[in-house]
Amino acid sequence: MTGRLGREQLEELRSVDSPTVANAIEAFKVRDDTRGFLGMEIRCLTPEFGVMVGYAVTATADSTTPGRPRRLEGEMRLLEAIATATKPAVLVIQDVGPKRTHSCFLGDVIATWSRRLGAAGVVTDGGIRDLAGILPLGFHVFAAGSVVSHGTFNIVEVGVGVEIGGVRIRPGDLIHGDANGITTIPLEVADRVYEQCRKVREREIGLRDFAHSREFSLEGLRARLLGR
Repeated sequence: MTGRLGREQLEELRSVDSPTVANAIEAFKVRDDTRGFLGMEIRCLTPEFGVMVGYAVTATADSTTPGRPRRLEGEMRLLEAIATATKPAVLVIQDVGPKRTHSCFLGDVIATWSRRLGAAGVVTDGGIRDLAGILPLGFHVFAAGSVVSHGTFNIVEVGVGVEIGGVRIRPGDLIHGDANGITTIPLEVADRVYEQCRKVREREIGLRDFAHSREFSLEGLRARLLGR
C-alpha cells in the first residue's frame, strides 16, 4: 500500500500506543529495528492528549541567526502547505539555525492557525513557547523544550525532506506519537499495522498473565520465548 488510510483506519491506529505500533512494524521487516523512531531528545510536552496520528508537512526553520529580518513569506508557504495537505496533518520542523537551544518555532498563535487548517500537532527538534495557550487547542506538541522568545522566526524551506531526532522524514510520511515518543509508519504496511498491533497485545498480555500465575517459572518462560 502506498496510498492514504481511511478515517476508520486512522482511528484504529489512534487507539494504540506508540510502543505497540513500533513493535508491530518490526514484524513486516521493511526496515531495521533500530530505525524509524525519534530519539529521546524530542519530548512529548502534551501527554494528556494521548495518541497523535497524521501526515507530515515538513519545513526547515531558523530563529537564532542574529541580524536577519523576519520574513513572513515562508510562514505563509507553510500555512498553505498545511491547508492543502492530506488530513490530519502534522507539522515537522527541523532547526537549521546556529543555536538550537534557543530556537522557537511555534507558539499559541501559529498553533491556532495550524489547528484551524487541519494540523493535529507539531514535531520539532527546536523549541516552542506559550504552552498554556496551546493546551486548550488540543494541539499535540513534541519538541526539544520551551523557550520564552521567538527570536527572529523564519521558515526557510517547505515541503522538503528533514531530519528530526535522527530520522529522515519526507512530506506525507505517516507519524504516530504519544507520551513515549514518535515513530514513523511505513506507508507500504500502514493498512496492516493495526491488525499486527492486536497480535502484539495478545502476546504481551499472555506473557504478563503467565508471570502472575502459579505456573510461572524461568523454564516455562524460556519455553514461551524460545519455543523450547
